[in-house]
Amino acid sequence: MEITDIPDDAYGTQESAPDLDELESAESLLKGGPIRKRLLDVVVALRTPTKVSTIAKRADCDTETARDYLEWFDEMGMVHRHDGRPVRYERNDAYFQWRRIDRLREEYSEQEIVDALGDVLEQIEDYRTRFDAEHPDEVSLVETTRDQDLSTEAAWEALSEWETLKQRAALLDAARRNNPVTGSKPGPVDA
Repeated sequence: MEITDIPDDAYGTQESAPDLDELESAESLLKGGPIRKRLLDVVVALRTPTKVSTIAKRADCDTETARDYLEWFDEMGMVHRHDGRPVRYERNDAYFQWRRIDRLREEYSEQEIVDALGDVLEQIEDYRTRFDAEHPDEVSLVETTRDQDLSTEAAWEALSEWETLKQRAALLDAARRNNPVTGSKPGPVDA
């Protein structure tokens, strides 16, 4: 028996195996729901200026509807509009960072934010010590796997976690300062 095979006795006498043909495909799940939500899901994923027709296709709606919503998203600051032929849109990272900072302020007290920032900064310091570097970009994956006897995947995960912690610290510090600055580095904690 292969490791991926299901043993014959895996299902009790009262239950039957699920009919996988009746499950909805991932593609059909993405096409359901309100157009605004589908367009928002597409906008959140935009990393480069993208044509309206491409956005409409990804959201499974017509181009004019997409254009109307994208103009509204532009007015709200959620996207950047790139004029030209054709008009293109991309996600406004500053808007989504502001939203994350605003949610942190709504959901947590200032003391909870300071405490969380302190914990994150301690974890960052642990990574600095572990890798003898100030930033994950300074660490050689090849040397780390050899010197610390780690698998490539384990070293990559550790460096990715470190980078994530740095981003989290910047958000928490911006929320603590009540001054969202895009791309800011965490400063000293006044606690």
